[in-house]
Amino acid sequence: MLERAKAVLQMEAEAIMELIPRVDENFAAAVSMILACNGRTVITGMGKSGIIGRKLAATLASTGTPSFYLHPAEGIHGDLGMVTADDVVIALSNSGETGEVLQILPSLRRIGAKIIAMVGKSECTLGRQADVVLNVGVTREACPLGLAPTSSTTAALAYGDALAIELLSARKFTADQFAVFHPGGSLGRKLLLTVENIMHKGDENPVVTGEMLVEDALFVITDKGLGAVSVIDNDNKMIGVLTDGDIRRGLSKGFDFLTRPVVELMTKSPKTITKDKLAAEALHIMESNKPRPITVLPVIDAEKHVIGLLHMTDLVHQGVI
Repeated sequence: MLERAKAVLQMEAEAIMELIPRVDENFAAAVSMILACNGRTVITGMGKSGIIGRKLAATLASTGTPSFYLHPAEGIHGDLGMVTADDVVIALSNSGETGEVLQILPSLRRIGAKIIAMVGKSECTLGRQADVVLNVGVTREACPLGLAPTSSTTAALAYGDALAIELLSARKFTADQFAVFHPGGSLGRKLLLTVENIMHKGDENPVVTGEMLVEDALFVITDKGLGAVSVIDNDNKMIGVLTDGDIRRGLSKGFDFLTRPVVELMTKSPKTITKDKLAAEALHIMESNKPRPITVLPVIDAEKHVIGLLHMTDLVHQGVI
């Protein structure tokens, strides 16, 4: 059983390797055609090829190339109205003879859309009718019967990814743009959420001066409920941070420290962050602190004025972790 499974993976890996020499002038022509397109990139295909097409359309759309999937059987019953003369159509068919795909070709030509064929062999009906032909054929399917699309769909999927990533690079598509298309879920939160969006500011931002007694600072820590206070000088500039952990460690040495000024117990030159940084970067700073992770991060401006405080629980609540 295990050997058969390994053989399947081996055959599918080999199928992808076969495609590398076929990233050629036809590939470049397809990229150029899509980049020059003033409309959308429409993906179509039946059966398993259609499933791969849906994935390709989704990848293109999320990486800067407006795209959608058109089911060819629905296309011949009216959905071809979605396609315009400014569009490029990528038609997937391993045989290049899929009836439903071939049926929509005359209408696509009449509409004026450009056609890119992704086929298992260049010499086929679909290939002959296309403006650009991408040969994604494989030597053999991983299916021992040679029937179920396996290696062929894997190859088409990988080749489609290569196409999408080249388009992404050519468009100089950025992580910020990617985030705009992925506002939901943890991915969107990590890419869009900044420190300013979630930091505690104004009355919620606990600050004390260095001259304040530790006992009084402890009341501020308790009142604000963030487990720490930023310590500032007379110009509201950061000079340190005092945490409930610092106070617990002080208690182990006796109670007299409570009447000492905060500046004697605080952590000097603590890690800080600015409000424009991503929340994910704040998480990295907290987790990578040595010798142990920290749970609070003061937020400062360009002149080192304290403007907020960020707590690890804020990142948890926002789904950044």
